[in-house]
Amino acid sequence: MVRVDAAGTVRAVPHDPMPPDPFAGDPDDPSMALGDHDADDGPPLGDEERAELLADLTDLAVYQALLEPRGLRGIVVDCADCGESHYHDWELLRSSLEQLLNDGRMRPHEPAYDPDPGLYVTWEYCRGYADGVTESETLR
Repeated sequence: MVRVDAAGTVRAVPHDPMPPDPFAGDPDDPSMALGDHDADDGPPLGDEERAELLADLTDLAVYQALLEPRGLRGIVVDCADCGESHYHDWELLRSSLEQLLNDGRMRPHEPAYDPDPGLYVTWEYCRGYADGVTESETLR
């Protein structure tokens, strides 16, 4: 179920598996002529990769709980491939990580439309903020 708030922000993005490839396993697949295609079935995730993804999902839930009430919309990632910043709302990033955990790959998604960079922070900022909150709680 997708919920949209008054500002038009999508609050939940359900995990929808990609539709099946109608040419899966077909040696006459017409897309083979295009070249540069990714194999749908990459190597399965190892135990360490799965553990890291589960830890990232746990961390993401903490970061969202701490930072969303402060008006932050999500996380910005600097892409090494294209050299641009990618803005991910909390739920979109969660959905992408869950897709990677379940299917071994992330589905393509539309980039944020005209994001306000001031409303997104880096993963490192989130980690530092959470560490600061934890430290201040233990000092009490």
